[in-house]
Amino acid sequence: MSARSESTASKAKRPVVAIIGGGVSGAATAFHLAQADQSPAPEIIVFEPRDGLGRGLAYDTAEPAHRINVPAARMSLLLDEPDHFVCWIDAHSATSGDADALRPDGNLFPRRNVFGNYVNAMLQPFVADGTVQHRCSAVAHLLRDGQRWCLVDEDGAETMADIVVIATSHPPPLAPGGLQTLLKNHPRFVPDPTRAGALGAIRPSDRVLVIGNGLTSADVIASLALKGHTGAITAISRRGLRSRGHAPFPQDPAGDFLADPAFTARTLVRNIRNAIFEATATGLTWHGVIDQVRAQGQSIWQLLPLAERQRIVRHLRPYWDVHRFRVAPQVEAALDAAISQGRLEILAGSIAGTNVEDEAVHCTLRLRRSQETLQRTYDAVVVTTGPGHGGILASQPFLAELAQSGYLELDPTGLGLSCTRNCEAVGPVAGVTPSLLIAGPLARGTFGELMGLPQVTEHAAFVASVAAGRLQATVLSAAQNPL
Repeated sequence: MSARSESTASKAKRPVVAIIGGGVSGAATAFHLAQADQSPAPEIIVFEPRDGLGRGLAYDTAEPAHRINVPAARMSLLLDEPDHFVCWIDAHSATSGDADALRPDGNLFPRRNVFGNYVNAMLQPFVADGTVQHRCSAVAHLLRDGQRWCLVDEDGAETMADIVVIATSHPPPLAPGGLQTLLKNHPRFVPDPTRAGALGAIRPSDRVLVIGNGLTSADVIASLALKGHTGAITAISRRGLRSRGHAPFPQDPAGDFLADPAFTARTLVRNIRNAIFEATATGLTWHGVIDQVRAQGQSIWQLLPLAERQRIVRHLRPYWDVHRFRVAPQVEAALDAAISQGRLEILAGSIAGTNVEDEAVHCTLRLRRSQETLQRTYDAVVVTTGPGHGGILASQPFLAELAQSGYLELDPTGLGLSCTRNCEAVGPVAGVTPSLLIAGPLARGTFGELMGLPQVTEHAAFVASVAAGRLQATVLSAAQNPL
């Protein structure tokens, strides 16, 4: 047994919660669990290779064009203080030197790393006093050991835990067809634009193919513009849907989708369209209706039968994503400028063929619902197709091991990992495992709306409450059955 295992064993009366992943979901879970009134207080250990907690994939970016995509006033780690992030920004002058952060309508859209810094700052007092331990390491193996879990990090050190929370992010995007293999050695092939410096090899005049049209695509185009890129850009996706911007004026959520709930995808779409029609008749826009769907999203989702959830994912998800995941005004302005200047074309279609000659990438693009094809040549290719949901279980060794041993399986909607409404992992052999919890976007298949604030914060608080309940049961059981 390692020294770390002995240290943990010596504190057997103090239960241990291990959180794998220290992005916003994992950090927020640790934050709310640290605030829970429990006796004895648990050891909370967060495994996160990054230097800080709370940044994760989304907010660990130095790109100045990357901004939060909702107003800062709607983002907070505290459920009862929705303006806490804005107050923190003011107190720390966190947008000093960023004149473009404050919009003419008074909304604040700071750079994305500002929110990551905020979450990290909120955790640091707990790290400093030992309530939360930050293990700056990735988990290589997660093994069942009697009634507990043994976590082995990438350095080979072992940690025993009573409760494990999986709060890792989705795997990176996947290039369609054989592009990944064909272009893997190309100097300007960017399979994962979220990596630091990923766009550095793209030259100002390069012709760029962006595969995908969501938020990441918008970020890439805005980042290239800020770097002085002047070359032509093609953004292609199956439907050619561009992420929408924010409402032209403040609006409250509109409509009610729970008073007379829908039990089919078709009925839900009809209800949303009717609500938008009613909103526009009073001078409002669709934004408030989508905000209400988002606010009621988890309840709406859980009322739908599995077959209807699958139908939504298969047919409607792209339309939902472009309306729900709105681009920041600064990013929207960059896209509008690129289109008006003739530098950006957005196409609905697919890549029918590709060949590489020297460093030129020749593509045949097949347009949607058409026999027409276009011949284009590019100097760089960037993949922004969104998370590779199907590769979740293979994305990290410990996930693959848990799947192989029957503790994990993909959610039938294809959005994440299978879990109960109490966030307990569900596997084909183990069934429900109460001590293995799924937090954040990986639980999206069960909960529906889990990809943005405040839903992430609310879900993290819920996961923390479930973990606290499990810990209390563990303590009581130990007291009743002493060794």
